[in-house]
Amino acid sequence: MFLNHAIASQLGWHLPAPLLATTAAENSPIILSGVLLTLVIIYIASKVGSEVAKRLDLPPVLGELVAGVIVGVSALHLVIFPEGGFTGSDSLIMTALQALNQLTPEAVQSIFDSQSEVISVLAELGVIILLFEIGLESDLRQLKEVGIQAIVVACVGVAVPFAAGTIGLMYFFHVAAIPAIFAGAALTATSIGITSKVLAELGQLKSKEGQIIVGAAVIDDVLGIIVLAVVASLAKKGEVDITNVFYLIVSAVTFLLGAILLGGLFNKTFVALVEKLQTRGNIIIPAFIFAFIMAFIGNAIHLEAILGAFAAGLVLDESDARNELDELIKPIADLIVPIFFVTVGARADLGVLNPAIPENRAGLLIAIFLVLVAIAGKLVTGWAVFGIPNINRVAIGVGMIPRGEVGLVFAGIGSASGVLDKPLEVSIIIMVILTTFLAPPFLRVAFGQTKNNPANGISS
Repeated sequence: MFLNHAIASQLGWHLPAPLLATTAAENSPIILSGVLLTLVIIYIASKVGSEVAKRLDLPPVLGELVAGVIVGVSALHLVIFPEGGFTGSDSLIMTALQALNQLTPEAVQSIFDSQSEVISVLAELGVIILLFEIGLESDLRQLKEVGIQAIVVACVGVAVPFAAGTIGLMYFFHVAAIPAIFAGAALTATSIGITSKVLAELGQLKSKEGQIIVGAAVIDDVLGIIVLAVVASLAKKGEVDITNVFYLIVSAVTFLLGAILLGGLFNKTFVALVEKLQTRGNIIIPAFIFAFIMAFIGNAIHLEAILGAFAAGLVLDESDARNELDELIKPIADLIVPIFFVTVGARADLGVLNPAIPENRAGLLIAIFLVLVAIAGKLVTGWAVFGIPNINRVAIGVGMIPRGEVGLVFAGIGSASGVLDKPLEVSIIIMVILTTFLAPPFLRVAFGQTKNNPANGISS
């Protein structure tokens, strides 16, 4: 994952070490130029995409994803990566750099590999920051307000789509176990941000349905991150080992709960440190140190760095500096997180779902299957609620449908690990897009039915 390693791997076979060092030094400014041009394209794409989505009353993250598809392998070939089978000559950015610097084809390939690796590292850093931010927004106090109802809804919303997706892919489409488990895990998430925004717009955030939806979405994220940590680690092993699964589940739960239970101690140390520091960054730098240490620990115990970052966010959410930290992290997330979303879209080759090509039809059927399971698997959660008469079960189920950014995290990590082939990866991204598109208008309709009930304002 490092620049020098990438250069050495490309040039070391042909050149002696002293010449290798000279060549690497000569190419470094051109690698930087490639990285800067790629970031310019990513930022323009993310901003244009998010603004268009916002004006269409859609989640901005969808705009970033679609913009990534446009600048990536499916259309313009501006942001592409070697792991997709591409070479430097396929990249328009590399073509421009070659013309400007009169590079040999070998040098172009070396620069392309190194530049792509830098962008990939920035994207990985983006997803760590994203999960840290999600952890900060996941208010644990909300869980106490909705109690057992949210827990039941969340567990059903994770178990049903995961089981149906995994078993369906293996039985109907003969997908191997680990890719099927990964795709099934991608169906478990619920987007807190998108659902909360729509509930707030409808004035239903404090209703019984709204409290259950948001509380369940918080628990869904916790369960989803644990599931992701488990399946991503399984992907690294290359096989499904029951003992290993048990170890990973226990490790993930212990790690997350341990971090939360020790949160009081962490918070006192954090607040005391913040009060002593008097220079710029006295809050944000210690917060990121804590987040990165937790991410490192997550990696070190063979889980995922994102689980550690998420746990760090949950812990610091309880600190006295939480409100200020929320505001400080936003501009950093605004700068780094779009790299992740745009590159996820850029890696997605929508051409594999072209029905005119016979070998692509299976991928299209998989996409349709995942969308149906994603919707049905969350709709049933409304009927998991018990003990509350006249509750709007349809609204609860619909509110759990959007996968949003967490679903994209699954797709991005699955692609980077090599577990997902192109049809399955694109099918997951299509599932994320459609569920996130469909949920807001459907939620408006569901609560519109509530308002039309003359008896008590809540339809059954």
